Amino acid sequence: MQDDRPVLVTGATGYIGGRLAPLLLERGHRVRVMVRSAAKLGCRPWAGHPRLEIVEADVFDYPAVRKAAAGCRAVYYLIHSMNPLARDYAAADRLAAHIMMRACENEGVERILYLGGMGQDSGTLSAHLQSRNEVAAILAGGTPRATILRAAQILGAGSASFEIVRYLADRLPLMVCPRWVYTEAQPVAVRDVLHCLAGCLEHPETAGEDYDIAGPDVLTYKQLFRLYCEVAGLPTPRLIPVPVLTPFLSSLWVGLVTPIPASLARPLVQGLKTRVVARDNRLMELLQHKPLPAREAMTMALDKIRQHTVETCWSDAGEARAPEWLGCGDAPYAGGTVLGETYRLVLDAPAAQVWQHVTSIGGENGWLFGNILWKLRGWLDTLAGGPGLRRGRRHPEQLFIGDAVDFWRVLDVQPNRRLMLLAEMRLPGEALLEFRCTPLDEHRTELVQRSRFLPRGLWGLAYWWATFPLHLLIFKGMLRTIGRQSGAAVLAGPERVTGRETTACSLDALKTPERLLHKG
Repeated sequence: MQDDRPVLVTGATGYIGGRLAPLLLERGHRVRVMVRSAAKLGCRPWAGHPRLEIVEADVFDYPAVRKAAAGCRAVYYLIHSMNPLARDYAAADRLAAHIMMRACENEGVERILYLGGMGQDSGTLSAHLQSRNEVAAILAGGTPRATILRAAQILGAGSASFEIVRYLADRLPLMVCPRWVYTEAQPVAVRDVLHCLAGCLEHPETAGEDYDIAGPDVLTYKQLFRLYCEVAGLPTPRLIPVPVLTPFLSSLWVGLVTPIPASLARPLVQGLKTRVVARDNRLMELLQHKPLPAREAMTMALDKIRQHTVETCWSDAGEARAPEWLGCGDAPYAGGTVLGETYRLVLDAPAAQVWQHVTSIGGENGWLFGNILWKLRGWLDTLAGGPGLRRGRRHPEQLFIGDAVDFWRVLDVQPNRRLMLLAEMRLPGEALLEFRCTPLDEHRTELVQRSRFLPRGLWGLAYWWATFPLHLLIFKGMLRTIGRQSGAAVLAGPERVTGRETTACSLDALKTPERLLHKG
């Protein structure tokens, strides 16, 4: 008889957690997910499953973590920052692991399952891999019996490791590479990682064990690039190893060529100098599971990308939380002055007909108007260390809260009503772009586009007024394009509604949903 106590999945909006939770539900388990934003998870197709519980908690909030773990028989710990922009991300990871362990001990959790990185402790391990091993040691040192899984590169649509290989091979016929192109690795398909994570829960004998999980192929990175090109039908790029390319310079290059920002690429690239080959194949044998060869794993990943069926992506990790200046309660002088522009367009079409063109913006679809200017802004953002336009979007038509759309993050999406985007490009301030569809009757729809910017100091004010003429041109052009693409008659506009300044607290008229104002 299956234990009906819930299983807690942390990191459930991340790349692995966002796929593991629905898999556990399919297998009949009760699942409780711990997330910072319930609204972000609420868009997922499986969010309404009858055996699913959603709890909001920050991993550094011990009382909230303990409440999330209460009554659970096992915890999947899938949290790691890997954020070199933080002053000490390794210390943050250690603190989070200690908090989780303490909460599990006090709530009587029996098991913890952790996915870390392959590579044994040695003087050659990167800071990122050392941090993953430290977290594993903390989780294994408590009362709950820990199962530690260690993986090398994960091959799957949307994984950061796979995206680096894909974009470098797609875009560069000639690669000047560091010596790590000759380092051996044993990549594993994301399907096999998920099977091992779920399988360990269902095999009590894995409690207290430490396993390497890997596919059947041991490849150098040079061979991995060539294999990808064969699968993708691309000419094989010429790789020229150069000893002077440091991990720092390599990460900057990866950040320019691929959607992976240099800050995220750096710990990944630093880990490539370490040989990551499985010590044994015990877990696959225990689970009687045959892992996919690298060629088949890449083929499946490319098929999902081409068919637009990517469930989760590395870029999902961004925090979909509204800036505090959207909320009220402070004195007007405390929020600062919010600059903004609002435009409206009235179309002879129902809201659903207009909406599909609003939610298709970004990625390969482009930005409706002035794409050359958008590309220039993305290029400048890339040079400044921002995401630029390289992240694209997970799906060409479908949007979830938390999705990345080039250098924006979906903050709120209400079908046929509202789309709000939070800027993640490098800016001297904070920016929002919002679209609202309002039915005027059965056949007419008002589409309102609103941009808002909270400047940071004089540089922020200078930036706003320097780009103001372009905003006038681009935003009106975007509305015209939506009207043209919808095939509906334009009844009014596009016209400027207001350009006046407002205080941050006066934005209550926007009726921002309470779920977006959660401050954790």
